[in-house]
Amino acid sequence: MVTRLPDEVRAELRRTGRRFDPETIQAAYDLFTPLHEAVDHRAPVVDRDRAYGPDPRHRLDVHTDPAVGAGAPVLLFVHGGGFVGGDKTREGYPFYDHLGRWATDHGLVGVTMTYRLAPDFRWPSAAEDIAAAVAWLGEHAEEYGGDPHRIVVMGQSAGASHVASYVAGHGGPVADGVVGAVMMSGVYDPPTNTLDELARHYYGTDDLPAKSALPGLAASALPLLFAVAELDVPHFHRQATVLLGAMWAAHGVTPLFVTIPDATHLSEILALGLEGTGLDGGFGDLLARFVARATSGAGSDSGAEGAP
Repeated sequence: MVTRLPDEVRAELRRTGRRFDPETIQAAYDLFTPLHEAVDHRAPVVDRDRAYGPDPRHRLDVHTDPAVGAGAPVLLFVHGGGFVGGDKTREGYPFYDHLGRWATDHGLVGVTMTYRLAPDFRWPSAAEDIAAAVAWLGEHAEEYGGDPHRIVVMGQSAGASHVASYVAGHGGPVADGVVGAVMMSGVYDPPTNTLDELARHYYGTDDLPAKSALPGLAASALPLLFAVAELDVPHFHRQATVLLGAMWAAHGVTPLFVTIPDATHLSEILALGLEGTGLDGGFGDLLARFVARATSGAGSDSGAEGAP
């Protein structure tokens, strides 16, 4: 394992700061790729491109470790990409296979999925795709040693927006097998969204209040964990404050929430699996505790009690 925080990586993240553009995206990939390649960043077994629906984007990879044994909880990860791009894998890079390895290292079955993209497919298509992937896992998780009754759904950036929409019921009723959800730097309330063209490609401009996930998130009985990067784009901090305000108004307390120190919008997810370097800001340990609690049945009714 990597055990030392590379000073040059920390310095580059601070230099990048809140910039988020093609140049800084590529720089982040270039920074984190060798760190993951220095460790075993793929799960022992990866079953790729299983179809969970009819569209070419309805594909998922299942990451397993035979040593984990049967009946393992399942972590389903939904990638970002500005609503119009992204994938579960990127040729020549360890992302997001590293999420599958993180899952198996923590005794889980990891699943990474793709979904239909804007502008061809608009709200709530991605929430519907998550629902379809969860339904597929309900039928097939046991084939991989997973427990279909203990699924945690996790998303980052646009993926977090889609997970929030799924939890809010925009893709249909949340499956009984889903026992928790994790959202990192998402859009939760389109009416207060300040991301221009990319989000509009997905949400459009009409009837935005009906597309807000806030009411459904506040009403959900699932354990929920939210995160934002310290050096994130200000828009995502704005969405976090709107979310926290809505949850406080509904419950009188805020949900489980963390600001990940030293992290940028992309490094918050690329650093997962690099515990021990300090690059993940401790989020990996927090995530592991949250998943363990949610899948043990010990999560809170509203996700709004103290940290796990």
